[in-house]
Amino acid sequence: MAKIITYLEETVDELLNKVSWPTWKELQTSAIIVLVASVIIALLVWIMDFTFGIRDGEGVIWQGILGFYYDFVTPEFLNP
Repeated sequence: MAKIITYLEETVDELLNKVSWPTWKELQTSAIIVLVASVIIALLVWIMDFTFGIRDGEGVIWQGILGFYYDFVTPEFLNP
């Protein structure tokens, strides 16, 4: 039991005295960078999804570049 108490005391000491926490300004800057990067990645994924084709539950909204290619290459009897 003494080892567990020692472990918890050392953990608290490390978190309070030995860890270098970021300042409020550094935290805000990092959060903004993460937000901007997330928006950019989301836009890139959306652009790729739109380019290569978007499908809804009932049919094709936009078949994209690959859809046009597959329509051109696929034999007529395989196309529904």
